[in-house]
Amino acid sequence: MACSFIPTVTLANTFPYEESGNIRVDTINVSLINPTQDQTLNQRIMDQIRKDIAIFPGEIVSAERLDFITTRVRNTLSLDSLSYDAETSMGGGLNLTLKATLNDKQSLTPKGYLIDKNKKTLPLLYDSNGKYLKAKLELLSMYYANNNAWYAQPGKMLNGNPLVDGNPAGDGYDDWLEAFFHAGLYGMYPLNSNTFTYGGLSTIGTLSTGQELFTDQTRNHFAVEDAYVGIVTGRTTTSGNRIVSNTSIGRQKFSLGDGLLIINTASNGSDRAALQSNARWASDLVFQSQLQYNKTKFEIFYLDPDELPVIDSETKIQGVNIQTNIFNVIDFGMSYLTVPHSTSTYYLPNGSSQTRDGLRVIDGRFRWQPSINGKSSWLFATEYAQQSHEDFKMRAQASSYELAYQWSDLTMSPSLGYRYASFSGDDPNTQQYERWDPLFSGGNGEQWVQGVNHFKIVQNSNLKTHRVQLRFKPHPKVEVVPQFWLFRADSKLNLGGNPALSFIHSKDYGREFNVSAKYYYSRNLYVHGQLAYTQPSDAVKNALGDGVKDWWSSMLFVRYAF
Repeated sequence: MACSFIPTVTLANTFPYEESGNIRVDTINVSLINPTQDQTLNQRIMDQIRKDIAIFPGEIVSAERLDFITTRVRNTLSLDSLSYDAETSMGGGLNLTLKATLNDKQSLTPKGYLIDKNKKTLPLLYDSNGKYLKAKLELLSMYYANNNAWYAQPGKMLNGNPLVDGNPAGDGYDDWLEAFFHAGLYGMYPLNSNTFTYGGLSTIGTLSTGQELFTDQTRNHFAVEDAYVGIVTGRTTTSGNRIVSNTSIGRQKFSLGDGLLIINTASNGSDRAALQSNARWASDLVFQSQLQYNKTKFEIFYLDPDELPVIDSETKIQGVNIQTNIFNVIDFGMSYLTVPHSTSTYYLPNGSSQTRDGLRVIDGRFRWQPSINGKSSWLFATEYAQQSHEDFKMRAQASSYELAYQWSDLTMSPSLGYRYASFSGDDPNTQQYERWDPLFSGGNGEQWVQGVNHFKIVQNSNLKTHRVQLRFKPHPKVEVVPQFWLFRADSKLNLGGNPALSFIHSKDYGREFNVSAKYYYSRNLYVHGQLAYTQPSDAVKNALGDGVKDWWSSMLFVRYAF
């Protein structure tokens, strides 16, 4: 963790918009806005902030969690203020800057709209003596268009799909509009100087109209999103070690690592609308208990995802996870999880079937990323996971390898990276089942949504991908991310994927080029545009026959939040 003394600054990008609401921390910088003349004292203060924050590179955070933590530490250390700014890193994570203002008064000044009646303090409602209440309001409006969706073959690609209602998008140009609002309250209450309870309650309303991928029906939906409570306690030992315990339960977001196994724990679309804007992320139920010792965190979890009723597999997941950070450069994590209940089906080559119920997964993650902070930097990341089953012979594998480099000193701070990922398919010539179960993988196009259009055809199973990604900033508030993808199957047997592609005669799925442009106008306003072009190859062309066309899509959304 780097520490520095800097004057008040405003970073070009504050907390970057992330669909899932969770984002990985890559670097952390602690700053004193008004340092004292005593450099030794300044260092002790920053060391104490670092210990009490207890966030290290490799951890997954959200804006709500950062608000809770900075408020707690501000009160514990009697700081006048402790805020944060952030921007995206070369690896798609978060470069986080914590800014502390020392207090020269005998007591902290209460803050919030309920105290000072000043609209400028919104969305903060109350912050006094460790008691904290903040409102959330998020508004998003999206335009989405396809030309030749489903490669202009919706009849074959969507045959028997339960999400189809009316006329799906297909041959030619189709477009639709989506919108949602997300409003709620998030708060924290001290039980003593080291222990705090916290919670959140929010609702989401969604609307879709026009020619969507699966339907042309206008839909709207309203439901509870977040509804959770938790308790966190921590202390610093006499030797300077930081111990933190955090337990929560309820409807909330959950992700594991970078999302290869678990991140999309709520479903959108169908009667819920908002298919592409992905309004919902909270599971029906998450129980999570974490114990952290300095940079090492151990957690147990139980997860009941919020799936669409029409395709609800009733999947429940339980597991353990441990992760640590070494020298602020290396992140290492391991997870083991099981599925005690699910009706999701595996289709075997002999015509029989099994279920996800009884699945076992072991996963290991490694990430090497030297401090960026204005210097050119390498990134190397790899992940390997293996699946087995308690009821039948199964050995499925997934792996990824990513290498990237950032030229921080050049204009636009460009970075260039390559990632190879493999998700096994089933080999009909063996006695065991090898098709990878993607569980709740996904996130966004820089995580495990592999291809803007292609991910709708082939998700993370029986798939090998090559991705080349460029990232640059033509303006301090603008980020552009072009990607090139090459998609291949691992096996020509594709039972369990799109039924139209159950038996393919080539392993070449296709290729895609897409580009995203992100405009961080202010802390409140964010604009995102995207264009994608996908070419099918022999595996798709041979399976679908005549009439296959290249797929174009475009998207633009505007988000306002405070």
